[in-house]
Amino acid sequence: MMLTSQILLWVAVILEGLLIAALARQVGILHERIAPAGALTLPQGVAVGERMTPMTLADMGGQPVTIGGDRAGRSQLLFFASPDCPMCKSLLPVLRSATKAEAGWLDVVVAGDGAAAGYRSMVRDHRLDHVPVVLSEALGRALGVAKLPYAVLLDEQGRVASLGLVNSREHLESLFEAKERGVASIQDYLSRRQKEA
Repeated sequence: MMLTSQILLWVAVILEGLLIAALARQVGILHERIAPAGALTLPQGVAVGERMTPMTLADMGGQPVTIGGDRAGRSQLLFFASPDCPMCKSLLPVLRSATKAEAGWLDVVVAGDGAAAGYRSMVRDHRLDHVPVVLSEALGRALGVAKLPYAVLLDEQGRVASLGLVNSREHLESLFEAKERGVASIQDYLSRRQKEA
């Protein structure tokens, strides 16, 4: 009786091992088929590759901040956020991290429109003192920002390199990846690859 239960136990363990290996293989296949999620591109008033008309705005400290135009070898990320947006707040630590990690080639500007007091609290609470914050409804309208959080990456010549609705670190990083690959979005890159295959 004891020997039979031991044999049945080993048979069950071997079967479970085979099932786990088969499931792991299926997960790997599924992982290859699922495309990475990039920033969601919405219909907007500006297109990738379009040169943005330069704007000079005062940040909350009264210092001039030039948006767009020739950037002397540096790109510019415009991150549109609101102090009342929970998703925006959850991405501010990611933005702070990206500001430090990409400091060699990227200037970051937080943009929005609304009461300055709310933005001051947001900057203080999320330790964004080193990031200029501009409040301008005209900037958001010029770039077709309809939902938040939204980001626009401008290249060194002030052209829109990539843009979209960003809800995670991966979405934000997809803007950098799209610029590096010279495509409008990660989805655009993947569809081109599928057509080539």
